Amino acid sequence: MESRDDLRPAAQPLECSNNTDGIDPYGFKRQEDFISYMEMMNEYVAVLKRRSMRWSKLLQEEPFVEKNLTVKRFVRKGVPNEHRTRIWMAASGAQEQMESKPGYYQSLLSLEHDTKLKETINTDMHRTFPDNIFFKGKDEPGLQTELYNVLLAYGNHNPTVGYCQGMNFIAGYLIIITKDEEKSFWLLDALLGRILPDYYSPAMLGLKIDQEVLGELVKTKAPAVGQLMAQYPGIWTLVVSRWFICLYIDVLPIETVLRIWDCLFYEGSKVLFRVALTLILRNQTEILRARSVLEVCECFKQIPCGDFTLDCHTFMQKIFTDPGSLSMTTIKRLRDECRRQIEEEPK
Repeated sequence: MESRDDLRPAAQPLECSNNTDGIDPYGFKRQEDFISYMEMMNEYVAVLKRRSMRWSKLLQEEPFVEKNLTVKRFVRKGVPNEHRTRIWMAASGAQEQMESKPGYYQSLLSLEHDTKLKETINTDMHRTFPDNIFFKGKDEPGLQTELYNVLLAYGNHNPTVGYCQGMNFIAGYLIIITKDEEKSFWLLDALLGRILPDYYSPAMLGLKIDQEVLGELVKTKAPAVGQLMAQYPGIWTLVVSRWFICLYIDVLPIETVLRIWDCLFYEGSKVLFRVALTLILRNQTEILRARSVLEVCECFKQIPCGDFTLDCHTFMQKIFTDPGSLSMTTIKRLRDECRRQIEEEPK
């Protein structure tokens, strides 16, 4: 991706009018895979019930969410929707930030806003989840009002970033889950400011670095794929920039994305690499059949689809086993190396 222009606690999932219309609990229309989705959810609901009971018991015993092996294990097995906002807020540091700055979010909205910032955000409003019943057009704004407020507040909070395409989808998901503007703002700040620094800055250096880091990891974890990809300079930008910049939104099914985000808020950005590596390892045979840049790109467009990624519970188990060991120490070392290489490239 050469330019960034390319591109109340939550209760149970939002109620939808009629499942026979092919609408999932989050408001998204799923005509193509609705039957597969419902079959998966019919089995997954038993998992959700068990996890919900165990989470409720844990939070009664430990009302202050702390990072420890027990909570980490619970997060990896999935956070029920009724606890998701609380866990995300606590694990990411967003709760602490919000409590330390009472009234700050509203003060951002009361500022005089930059005209260009408002226009840029407004341009993307109708593009944000047009197939979601909770995000309507101008006549029925639905959650678009909340989305606009969160993005505008963040643009004032972090003028260096302002607004970047991709942020609208992330903020939209946060609003769907939290149903709370202020909490969505602070979670967005945690993601963009601490968990994924420089992903959305004008130069998008963090994003460029992590794309190259993934390439280095593939050389180790899937050498044949790494050798193939090395034939095409700049290929990682073409095939995974959307995976990272949108945090797998519109790449993977929503239940799977939310499970990834559970771990992202708790464990940090290395989870993004585990997901990418799992997709690549699982589809090595198909990738190695590619004989051109176009075929590689088409293959990477297809590999996130299908039953493997739809079954979010099994998929999440695989991301912590298939890629093997992956420490933050390794990622930090690779990031430092890739940063030096990018900074040394002729401008």
